[in-house]
Amino acid sequence: MGVPRKLVIVESPAKARTIEGYLGDGFIVQASVGHIRDLPQPSDLPAEVKKGPFRKFAVNVEDRFQPYYVIDPAKKAKVTELRRALKDADELYLATDEDREGEAIAWHLLEVLKPKIPVKRMVFHEITKKAIADALSQPRSLDAHLVDAQETRRILDRLYGYEMSPVLWRKVGKGLSAGRVQSVATRMVVERERERIAFVAASYWLLAGTFETGNADRFTARLVALDGQRVATGRDFDDAGHLTSSGVIAVDQSTAESLAQALASADFTVGDLSTKPYRRRPAAPFTTSTLQQEAARKLRLNSRRTMQVAQRLYENGYITYMRTDSVHLSDQALTAARHQAAALYGAASVPPQPREYATTTKGAQEAHEAIRPAGETFRTPSEVAGHLDAEGARLYELIWKRTIASQMTDAQGHTATVRIDATADDARRVAFQASGTVIAHRGFLAAYEEGRDAARYTQDRGREDDARLPQMAVGEQLTAAAIDAEGHETTAPPRYTEASLVAALEKRGIGRPSTYASIMSVIEDRGYVERRGQALVPSWVAFAVIGLLEGHFGDLVDYDFTAEMEASLDRIAEGAEARESWLRSFYYGTGDACEDDLARAVRDPGHHLAVLGLKRMVEDQDEIDARAINTVNLGDGIDLRVGRYGPYLEAPGVEPGAAPRRAPVPGGLAPDELTRARAEELLAEAAKGVESRTLGVDPATGYTVVARDGRFGPYVTEVVADDAGASASKAAAASAGGGKGGKKAAPKPRNASLLKSMALDTVTLDDAVKLLGLPRTVGTDPATGEEITAQNGRFGPYLRRGTVSRSLASEEAIFTIALDEAVALFAAPKTRRGAQSALKELGEDPHSGKPVVVKSGRYGPYVTDGEINATLPRGESPEEITLERAAGLLADKRAKGPATPRAGAARARTGSGSRGTASRTARASKGVRSRGSADGAEGTGSTA
Repeated sequence: MGVPRKLVIVESPAKARTIEGYLGDGFIVQASVGHIRDLPQPSDLPAEVKKGPFRKFAVNVEDRFQPYYVIDPAKKAKVTELRRALKDADELYLATDEDREGEAIAWHLLEVLKPKIPVKRMVFHEITKKAIADALSQPRSLDAHLVDAQETRRILDRLYGYEMSPVLWRKVGKGLSAGRVQSVATRMVVERERERIAFVAASYWLLAGTFETGNADRFTARLVALDGQRVATGRDFDDAGHLTSSGVIAVDQSTAESLAQALASADFTVGDLSTKPYRRRPAAPFTTSTLQQEAARKLRLNSRRTMQVAQRLYENGYITYMRTDSVHLSDQALTAARHQAAALYGAASVPPQPREYATTTKGAQEAHEAIRPAGETFRTPSEVAGHLDAEGARLYELIWKRTIASQMTDAQGHTATVRIDATADDARRVAFQASGTVIAHRGFLAAYEEGRDAARYTQDRGREDDARLPQMAVGEQLTAAAIDAEGHETTAPPRYTEASLVAALEKRGIGRPSTYASIMSVIEDRGYVERRGQALVPSWVAFAVIGLLEGHFGDLVDYDFTAEMEASLDRIAEGAEARESWLRSFYYGTGDACEDDLARAVRDPGHHLAVLGLKRMVEDQDEIDARAINTVNLGDGIDLRVGRYGPYLEAPGVEPGAAPRRAPVPGGLAPDELTRARAEELLAEAAKGVESRTLGVDPATGYTVVARDGRFGPYVTEVVADDAGASASKAAAASAGGGKGGKKAAPKPRNASLLKSMALDTVTLDDAVKLLGLPRTVGTDPATGEEITAQNGRFGPYLRRGTVSRSLASEEAIFTIALDEAVALFAAPKTRRGAQSALKELGEDPHSGKPVVVKSGRYGPYVTDGEINATLPRGESPEEITLERAAGLLADKRAKGPATPRAGAARARTGSGSRGTASRTARASKGVRSRGSADGAEGTGSTA
């Protein structure tokens, strides 16, 4: 008999390589490269299935919500490879991640491979030699409840997306999508922008005094009271600009300036001096969301990039599993952290007992540890720096510091507060106040300090924990070196950043660790938000979409309702709720509502999903007014409309009966910046632009040539109709001609964009005539007899000869290149557009032995060894890519195999009759998506 061989299947090639190094002989480690099958798009269903109950969703909503799964065409070769490896194995270990998605991948592998050898589920939270050995010795069975919860989520997202997205397509615009969490996240961003639009700034004034003690020590204090009343600061005003606090006086500019003058010769006395203890506790170890928040604050990494880097650190054995909402540390991790803290910062920096943290996140349900360095002893950042790229090293250091600090002592000290009293020349009594904190024992601050989001209120900014007040005594006389009046304005609520939005979602119990990064990506990719620095700015399309959902499907973007859906999925994962009954209630409604509930649902169908169900809610929304949904009233008769080609302004004409005035909204103008005054400016600018700039008459055609600024930039065009415009000309021609046999319509005017070297205010008639005359005939190729033309295209200037083309070096060459030069270009070998020398040389690929280089392609930077190309994920820069990272990308691409056409691809169906009860409760799907923009899936955290 041969040596027993065990097949271990994980998700990613990088994970496979790391684990293989720990297992040794007798083990074969293969990667599934994410999910191997999923719900297909209905259009990809086999012809016979399209006629049946799976036709709309690839889910049979009439029979227990049975899913119809297919093997992804791109994974066909991978499945064959796994089956081949399985034939030589005596045991199968499914070692996918220990969460719902990982459990689902394992179940799908089991269903597709149908192994006839013993199967064991192998789980671990970190990839170290000890952890892998422990996982091998303590296998478990597949968790049917986890798989059931994942499948429920997948079906829920399919039903949600495929029912709701078409509504958005019909009423707002093509390519949009709605999703269980993405729509709620978008609503939060839109609501914050509405608050900013409605915000009215309030102005208030304060006095800042620079005081000096008898020892010539100086410090700054601010005015806090005037004639016994507290002086208002930003916190005392609401967002409408009203003073809301009672017993508070708002100081205006004239009062502040006159008071400053009146205090110039006043006597200042220390009226009160108090001291209280200061104590600050360390933050808990990282969860997924807190890691994303802190990486955004300190490393300027977005959520997606943070998770990409963390995934690499985990797969290569540097940190524990990175998708978790737990703050728990194992006993071995506690010991390691405390030992390292004592060694680096002294025994006094470690408390007598280990610190235990309780998970406070609403709906926390994952069983993993917090994110920490892997192993029984933690490697310091300096020990791993030589093995990681820049981003990996910085993120590892952040995780290491947070973990170490979590087991250190509190920072302790004292905070002193001084009140300074004075009476002004005009007899007004004033009080200034200053505070300073002195930290006597830094504790965890020696290792790490948690970042903070920008403060909204002025008095919260610029505080220094180490600010120290000089020694003073009550009754001591102080000298005022300067008294200055300072004007302040309240500020609008800050926009969400990725970090603060993830925190807000988590606080409400919406979303889970595996979904936050993908949600941030989805709302940006769909065009619902755009970044302005770290801030997330909603688009006007997002306003329209959220307006529609709030007005007609309110429950679907209700925060509590969405959180309850998450809680239901958690209960299904625990086996406390049945998958089928919950999906039936969501889609069809309860069916047992009392008459009063049904009556209320009919009156307000948008807020009674639990009664009506998603199916009926969608069916009852045929009367949605698309024009109203896509309109935002700005006041004074000005409306913003979301149109097919982008947002634009519309207002009544200047004269009664005149056509409405319209103007496009320029890109980069945030919704809260589009005030009524700005809208009037844009309408006025558009009215001027319509007049155009007349360049003259084309001597060849007799048409007037004008230059205009259009949606896609400046251009020149012919005026071939009267001032009523081309549309009026067409209407007249159609009326006169009465159809195809009628009078010939006016010729279509020629248009041409200006070259990059031209400007709208300087372009001449000669320039315009040249542009309108394109393509330019260069001559006839003597070798082929074909005509050669020069023209400008989507990808730049080029020559064309029949079906063959060659790029030109500049736009000006369109008008200057001679025939012999053109013939020479066609005689030379063609170079691919955009081809260029390597941006960076990295070294030899460990697999192919060929040099790996970074290049810039049409779709962005990529790495290649001459055989395999792998695009750099968004957020990774060519400057920072390392050989190790590039080799991993190439290995992943190599493992996926060549892309396979979708049409005619073999499909594998999970039939309802082929499974027993136990199997039925363990269906799941994930990973490689087979969906269009209608799919409401929120994305997953699986490795693909």
